[in-house]
Amino acid sequence: MATEESVAAGEAVPAPAGAAVPGPESGAVVLEAAGLTKHFAVRRRGRDVLTRTQRSVRAVDDVDLVLRRGRVTALVGESGSGKSTVARLLAQLHPRTGGDIRLHGRSVTVKRGRDLKGRAFREYCRRVQMIFQDPFASLNPVHTVRYHLTRALKIHDRAGQDVDQALHELLTRVQLTPPERYVDKFPHELSGGQRQRVAIARALGADPEVLLADEPVSMLDVSIRLGVLNLLRDLKERLHLAILYITHDIASARYFADETLVMYAGRMVEGGDSETVTQSPAHPYTRLLIESAPDPDRLDPGTGAEPGEVPEEKGTGEPPSLIAPPSGCRFHPRCPVALPRCETELPPRFEVDDRPGHWAACWLYDSAVTR
Repeated sequence: MATEESVAAGEAVPAPAGAAVPGPESGAVVLEAAGLTKHFAVRRRGRDVLTRTQRSVRAVDDVDLVLRRGRVTALVGESGSGKSTVARLLAQLHPRTGGDIRLHGRSVTVKRGRDLKGRAFREYCRRVQMIFQDPFASLNPVHTVRYHLTRALKIHDRAGQDVDQALHELLTRVQLTPPERYVDKFPHELSGGQRQRVAIARALGADPEVLLADEPVSMLDVSIRLGVLNLLRDLKERLHLAILYITHDIASARYFADETLVMYAGRMVEGGDSETVTQSPAHPYTRLLIESAPDPDRLDPGTGAEPGEVPEEKGTGEPPSLIAPPSGCRFHPRCPVALPRCETELPPRFEVDDRPGHWAACWLYDSAVTR
């Protein structure tokens, strides 16, 4: 792919002469976000027109993340934390309020309006593809698998001379074999897992470098979730893909992802390698998130066993309003160990002691604070 999108015009332009193109080596940065911010304007309905107010929903605030070739980054958080909005911003489906998105180190902006379906957006989609949560809703029920995959191949100029051969290769790649059994079926004739595999095959039709998987297994039966995750892992290793895996299941993040980022109320609160974040969580929210996951080995404090290390959260357990979020740390109304400064000062990222690459946005890890 010899074109890049310019920042100002959103048009595809030739890459600079002599520009280095990252190779297939694992770990090379493909897509990154810096200070990514998205505020949705709040509207109120009048009698005849929609009137814009001055208020907005602060869905995503100052998010930084890096997606590397051959690695999976998990974005974890409860419903409404802004995870899916981050994915849609990275896919250029929403215009961002602030921040920057860089593809291979170059800032990328696709203009809204006509260009949304034009050359710049198409060039970007060839490299960055999204897998949606509900495979039945993301596939057109009146068209066959052949139509969905052929359309993807033709849009991204990958159909070649033998379309049938290309279709068979895609279906084989997602383990829908023999391909002849599935290529002429409609979405309603497939199981949930098969539909999601078709959606993955459609994304692969563009030959992307990045997959944005928005809770790709949450709509599937528990018995087949592992198979889809293993498929994505196999594709990651064979095709050297960079994958953003969005989930509310922190246990699957530990199994599937190399790195885990934890998001709360539109902000990143913790990050590091998955084993460290899930086994030695630093931020109080991450600890409570892990404690909330069912664990048959965990003893119930009500039975007389010793209580866990994490105290119960304060308040009602409800996330804050993103129209009027709390000042300071957004988790402080629920935090069981909140400090006075948590109510007024927003914590930056602090490195967690003796854990390289592990950070938490929490005043408890400020070395200047005496605890």
